[in-house]
Amino acid sequence: MSQKNLALFLEKRKSAVVSKWFDEVAASYAPDAGQFLKKQQDPFSNPVGMSFRDGLSGLFDQVVHGIDREGALPFLDPLIRIRAVQAFTPSQAIAFIFSLKTVLRRNFGKEIYAQQLQEALVELESRIDTLGFLAFDLFMECREKIYQLKANTERNTIYRAFARAGLIKEDPEN
Repeated sequence: MSQKNLALFLEKRKSAVVSKWFDEVAASYAPDAGQFLKKQQDPFSNPVGMSFRDGLSGLFDQVVHGIDREGALPFLDPLIRIRAVQAFTPSQAIAFIFSLKTVLRRNFGKEIYAQQLQEALVELESRIDTLGFLAFDLFMECREKIYQLKANTERNTIYRAFARAGLIKEDPEN
């Protein structure tokens, strides 16, 4: 019952929670980039900011109503792909997931405790952890793919250089 009460409590505050969560994401970037992400509302000028706004809203619903891998992937995958190509370490890249805990406790902790929803909050934080693990898996898949692409590019560059130098004999059958 308290889980439903917490879900109702958070649904009423979804806009504020997602906005504060987005601010935490923007704070993970350099100051200039973070300000740009927050201020530029045009999706064509700021596709990263728009992806995060949409993605965080969907992830919020997943956390509040229960994590479903297939349901979370459409929101999480684009965000992790963005962070995988940027200069983040794995822990920095997925830290935004866990910042939702801070947003909830800092901004709504007193109200949640006043309504005696602490146990439900702990369960919800467990779902945030689950989302973080999923984000880590996705991040590592993306980085593996990036490194594989780099390795293939280097291999092809070396192969072409050797072929131009006449050091490789092509098999006439191929």
